[in-house]
Amino acid sequence: METYHSLKFLQQELKQQKYTLKSVVEHYLKQIEEQKHLNVFLDVYDTEALAKADELQEKLDAGQPIGKLFGLVIGIKDVLVHQNHEVRSASKILEGFESQFTGTAVQRLIEEDAIIIGAQNCDEFAMGSSTENSTYGPTLNAADNSRVPGGSSGASAVSVQAGLCMASLGTDTGGSVRQPAAFCGVVGIKPTYSRVSRYGLIAFASSFDCIGVFSNNIEDNARILEVVAGHDEYDSTVSREDVPVYADNLQFNKKLKIAYVKETLENEALQSEIKEATLSKLEWLKSEGHQVNEVTFPHLDYLLPTYYILTTAEASTNLSRFDGVRYGYRAPEAHNIESMYKLSRSQGFGEEVKRRIMLGTFVLSASYFDAYYTKAQKVRRILRDETRAMLAEYDFIIMPTTPTTAFQLGSNRDNPAEMYLEDIFTVQANVTGIPAISIPNGTDTQNLPIGLQIMTDIFKESELYAFADYLIKS
Repeated sequence: METYHSLKFLQQELKQQKYTLKSVVEHYLKQIEEQKHLNVFLDVYDTEALAKADELQEKLDAGQPIGKLFGLVIGIKDVLVHQNHEVRSASKILEGFESQFTGTAVQRLIEEDAIIIGAQNCDEFAMGSSTENSTYGPTLNAADNSRVPGGSSGASAVSVQAGLCMASLGTDTGGSVRQPAAFCGVVGIKPTYSRVSRYGLIAFASSFDCIGVFSNNIEDNARILEVVAGHDEYDSTVSREDVPVYADNLQFNKKLKIAYVKETLENEALQSEIKEATLSKLEWLKSEGHQVNEVTFPHLDYLLPTYYILTTAEASTNLSRFDGVRYGYRAPEAHNIESMYKLSRSQGFGEEVKRRIMLGTFVLSASYFDAYYTKAQKVRRILRDETRAMLAEYDFIIMPTTPTTAFQLGSNRDNPAEMYLEDIFTVQANVTGIPAISIPNGTDTQNLPIGLQIMTDIFKESELYAFADYLIKS
């Protein structure tokens, strides 16, 4: 059986009885087993997925109405809760914890007849850019096993890249869907902040976290987002904005005003092949009659500091709940409540998570709160206003997704600052709350995927998908 790259095509084949849904699930389970060395899945729901396939096949055979995502075999990042399934955030501190409920995004997949095949590895508590910070070991890039897949949703990207499932849900706090999508040569979207309910997402930084989608093509990505997006009574921060039928609005036939940021293409850290691939796409757009203008974003250098000050502060607060008292890991040698807190947290959290908790606690401390946290919030508003002003003039902003292609495993682990710079082009969308997508844009001389990032104004995912589809098919 072939690996399906289109949900619509799979559904046609199932309706024509060329395959059974059980055989499709068996195919993906076989792929997962044969590529275990990639370390993508922390849990594979094999028995459950096969039972669900039989149940959905009966529904199809009986001529009953089927859901929008009927037959979609999908994985979920190990920060999204699923009732009666273990969820760990790839951390020792949540070892053995089973969720008591299913998060909204996951529940909506199930209600539209998707099949959840397993939970996928990630950087611990979604903190990282390489999926090397997991307690359960690094995930490998399927294009080159000596390379990282990006992070923190690296395994979710690899699962689509390697054909272990058709799509995945990841999360994007500073680029954690788009950067792995670029490294793995797949489509990855971070929607507008508040577009998708965060109920059931284990929080890293609550005002930045977004649930995003990985897929092989735009249509599947759009269909999944239209299912999981929308108002949710369990999340007071989610938008009430109507959710368009994204997958049915991919037609594109107009001339655009497109901006590219001068500072991104002149950045010293930018790999020459990525610069060439980006410029080539911009030149093609000009040749097609679109207006493509160079713009400056003078405060680009403030994006990363603002992002890391605010996200570490929020992480410090959010992760205070993991204390060894109610659930998860508890240090066995603890002899009183103080030692239980200290030992459980110091043993349960990995180095990167502890680093960010300490940084966040520092910027929230009484002596430094105004100097760092308050100032960063003010800068965030300036960055948001400047970005929205640019998008009031231009339809889209285009830039590289990442400064380099996938780097070698272990090459940045001893230098956190180098690792943080991997997010230099992606954090703008998170700091400002706008939607952004990464699409494949060729490969470098080592055959490693290159990503192209497109950003637009809030709640314009329909236009973003249509333009991205146009670019992919160009």
